[in-house]
Amino acid sequence: MKSIIITGANRGIGLESTLAFGRAGYRVFATMRNPEKAIQLKEAVKSEALMVKILQMDVDSDTSVANCIDQIHQINGAVDILLNNAGIERHGAVELMDISEFKAVMETNYFGVIRCVKAVLPLMRENQKGCIINVASVAGHIANAPLTSYAASKFALEAFSEGLAQEVKPFQIKVKIIEPGIINTDMAQDIQHAERNTNYPQANRFGGLFTASLENPTSPKFVADTILAVAESDDWKLRHPVGPDAAPFLEWRKSMSDEEWVDWNAATDEEWYDNVQQTFGLNARVTVNN
Repeated sequence: MKSIIITGANRGIGLESTLAFGRAGYRVFATMRNPEKAIQLKEAVKSEALMVKILQMDVDSDTSVANCIDQIHQINGAVDILLNNAGIERHGAVELMDISEFKAVMETNYFGVIRCVKAVLPLMRENQKGCIINVASVAGHIANAPLTSYAASKFALEAFSEGLAQEVKPFQIKVKIIEPGIINTDMAQDIQHAERNTNYPQANRFGGLFTASLENPTSPKFVADTILAVAESDDWKLRHPVGPDAAPFLEWRKSMSDEEWVDWNAATDEEWYDNVQQTFGLNARVTVNN
């Protein structure tokens, strides 16, 4: 029976991935900071009799990661797959966000992945097999205010994954990067709640963009099913944009120079809303609730 460790497994993409792999016959070690909050997951695991073991692990903590993955290795031996899904998001203008928020995002989204990778690699390398899947984002290639701190962490994760892939391929360990677009998760819903009355308009209007996009939402289950397919693929493809808007967003950004991209996002509200309407057919001039 194949096995997988999933971080941030209590909601969103992590929850749906846990169920997708469990239903596919995997032995799943579903990890999260607060297992007591995983009510929906526990109910599904029980009702479907899935091989899912829920464990407490805080990816921000060296000790927590080491202890949890050591426990998993004692139970299972080397795991076949590590899915680094745990992530957080903070949004706001650089001037207005406290430095602690920038550190928190990087601690979870970047250093948390490194902790987990370092914990599983020795046994994967020894066994000459394994797959490490890192959930990044379209934001790992496209920096948008007010998601600057989040994008920075995902840019870092992209670079880390690319370098890691070079190191571990000789040991038959695959590295895959999942790059979702706008997905209907708690994180995306939260971005709708923008700051008002600041000197920086990007937060409010970007909230409107997310609100408009989520009128036709892409479910986290779609991402989970894609992750399962990627995990079971025999190829060595590194990057996997996921969702109907992911690849178009990436191609759209590539079509612009850096200076054009900065100007596009630095435009006046009226210009920006018109550009979104013309480019994506979305009315971002929506009421954003705080």
